[in-house]
Amino acid sequence: MSVDTEVDEPGWEVDPDDEWGLAVLATVGRQLKLRREAVGMRVADFAVAVGYGEDLVYKIEGGKRIPRPEYLDKSEEVLDAGGLIAAMKEDAAKVRYPKKVRALAKMEAQAVELQLYDPLNIHGLLQTPEYARTLLLMRRPAYTGDEVERYIAARLARKTIFKRDPGPELGFVLEEWTLRRPLGGKALLRRQLEHLLETAQLRNVELQVMPMDREEHAGVDGGIDVLKFADGSAVGRSPVVANGRPVSEPKLLRILELRYGIIRAQALTPRESTAFIEQLLGET
Repeated sequence: MSVDTEVDEPGWEVDPDDEWGLAVLATVGRQLKLRREAVGMRVADFAVAVGYGEDLVYKIEGGKRIPRPEYLDKSEEVLDAGGLIAAMKEDAAKVRYPKKVRALAKMEAQAVELQLYDPLNIHGLLQTPEYARTLLLMRRPAYTGDEVERYIAARLARKTIFKRDPGPELGFVLEEWTLRRPLGGKALLRRQLEHLLETAQLRNVELQVMPMDREEHAGVDGGIDVLKFADGSAVGRSPVVANGRPVSEPKLLRILELRYGIIRAQALTPRESTAFIEQLLGET
């Protein structure tokens, strides 16, 4: 059996400022240790059984490192935990995501409609993992390797919104220039454009492109996110409203929805947008 002795791989360290995350990992580690001791296994024997190094076992049991899902799966099997360890997988996985991303993902998971516009990049929910990694590595000042891996994991986790059944209504407006700039190379851009076309085929997704030749544009003040919920409430966010903090006041929401509605009207229709992206793909 091969043993994974890697303990410093980026993306699995604990954010020291994340109190909730630290508490979750402390609980997970304590339960793993108690279960191991209950069946009379030493750390050395357990490490061999699960196929990981002793140092990693000590770190996880001490709440110092986020356990991989496969580590918890193997622990469940080796310790015959009756589902106790498996039940902790979801919370343990969430610890990888930065606090602000967890809060956003929770709202997205509850929303029945999302209206999304990003003037600077292809929206995060629409990015392929490779494209997302390229953007994160371009940031200045640079993210650490750990931060890059955590943000990629969080972005991928948010994509479960496309698998919900019934799924929420998703509306995206993309800027033409973000579809033309070959960040990371043309091959990466081609795969990203293909992914957009695949996503646009989903029945609950409306994808629109804002052409560069528009002489009027209601989106010059920045991005817009509006999330609506089943109870009729909503949350919105934009850099020029309330300093970018999430808002739920009807007056501020009306401003965001008005602006988003005008942006959609100025953009290409979903059918025109799909044809436009297909044309760009052929030129790339």
